[in-house]
Amino acid sequence: MKFEEVRGTRVRFHATGDPAAPPIVLLHGIGRSLEDWALQHPLLDNEYRVISIDMPGFGLSQRMPAPTTLDVLADGVWATLDTIGETRPVHLMGNSLGGAVSMRMLADTPDRVSTLTLVNSAGFGKEVTVALRMLAVPGLGRQMLRRIDRITAPRMERMIFADRALVTPERVAMAIKIARQPDFAPVYLEIAKALGGLRGVAATWRTELLARVAASTKPTMLVWGDRDLILPSKHLAAARAAFPHAQSHMFARTGHMPQIERPDEFAGLVRPMLARVAV
Repeated sequence: MKFEEVRGTRVRFHATGDPAAPPIVLLHGIGRSLEDWALQHPLLDNEYRVISIDMPGFGLSQRMPAPTTLDVLADGVWATLDTIGETRPVHLMGNSLGGAVSMRMLADTPDRVSTLTLVNSAGFGKEVTVALRMLAVPGLGRQMLRRIDRITAPRMERMIFADRALVTPERVAMAIKIARQPDFAPVYLEIAKALGGLRGVAATWRTELLARVAASTKPTMLVWGDRDLILPSKHLAAARAAFPHAQSHMFARTGHMPQIERPDEFAGLVRPMLARVAV
């Protein structure tokens, strides 16, 4: 893992594979970190330069000065890639919030994107776990985020995976470490407010963003787990309707992070689409 100064902000990233190989960029979800993509590095970096990033304000990265929005996160990822010298078109893969950020990156800068892979992505419906909706209650959200400890962190991790064996001591310890970062709570609340509220994910930004991404017709893969407790699997049907040009796959007996629960199958699923696109 490395850190770089990006416009005065300290950002953590992990890059493996031949620097000359076509680049893949991996983006995590809200309140998460690049560790959520760790299993994909060795599965893909024999043919690609694989870069996972702690988006500004999440993981162990510092926040950007401006209030956190999709635009700020997307711009922060592009700035990070510029800083580490990766200016070629990239294969974007985003999980949950990272999917929405990936879509914003494509909508704003289509020439810098080769393919788009959305993994249990935000943006395809208002439904979201009640735990995230409760963050919109004044005062309660900050209080909830301050209580991530050895009792609450395992409960949160268990919501992510269908296979509870994946709730390891290492993942719990990382969740607690992330929650103790000074930027964690304010950034979490800012982006949660920007995306929705007590009634769920807002329609305004979703409608505008999906229309712009659909117009690009970039090669796209839609992936979901059928036991997702964060963003329900019925959102995959909405994603297919929004992007009729896309390929799609539903993983059985899988939760919110197929890239962790089905690492080999996930890599095998996306590899043919990546190989068909010259970078």
